[in-house]
Amino acid sequence: MNSGHTGKTYQKVLSMIEQRKGLVFLVLDPPNQSPETSGQLAKVAEKAGVAAIAVGGSIGAQGLLLEQTILSIKKNCSLPVVLFPGNIATLNENADAIYFMSMLNSQDPYYLSGAQIVSSMPIQRMKLEVIPTSYIIVEPGMAVGHVGRAKCIPRDIPYLAGATALAGQFMGSHLIILEAGGGAPEPVPPSLIHAASRLVSVPIVVAGGVKTPEQVFQVVKAGASIVHVGAAIEKTKGNLQQAEKLLSAMVKAAEKAGKERK
Repeated sequence: MNSGHTGKTYQKVLSMIEQRKGLVFLVLDPPNQSPETSGQLAKVAEKAGVAAIAVGGSIGAQGLLLEQTILSIKKNCSLPVVLFPGNIATLNENADAIYFMSMLNSQDPYYLSGAQIVSSMPIQRMKLEVIPTSYIIVEPGMAVGHVGRAKCIPRDIPYLAGATALAGQFMGSHLIILEAGGGAPEPVPPSLIHAASRLVSVPIVVAGGVKTPEQVFQVVKAGASIVHVGAAIEKTKGNLQQAEKLLSAMVKAAEKAGKERK
């Protein structure tokens, strides 16, 4: 793992990966539930063993709604809050850190470097911890692939995912996100995750399409260190007991797979 980054949130994540091998992050996208519900979900997530809360993911995660959501999460749990920006407005000084992402397989220069340039000074003024992150979109890509004009990594070409992830690490990323897209029918295939994990030494995050503990187990066993879970919890529709039960099972699956992984 890359231990040269000095941000305390990133260091905490590395420490948790070392101890638990596989982690689950709960993704809370502000437009999809009220700030109050986000806070309640964060509380049960912490109880279930979730490692961190990622806030954002859509173009609607901004402004007062974003701030109220983060404050509600902070009020209800002590987990790190990491911004998962869907656009340059997904910034708030109350978060602990931000994925400073470059969509490596976008065909639009804006998502490669333009958004990063225009957001860099506001991020510095907010004193947000920056986690340099390579964001790699895998088929089907869903809305994020469309909006980001991504040339999605084909699901049956593992080495291409590996080469793209390695390029991201060589360019200085401290995290690699392999993203199938929010609401994707299936997660990123294990073969792609394995190909990337063999080549990089920084943590791999798998996002999009992870709905069950069995899928969490598969992607962590394949080489992911962190799994983003969002839509599956949104489908519990505010049933906190059901959400906690599902998250607890996912956390146990991630840790079991991480310890079994060679």
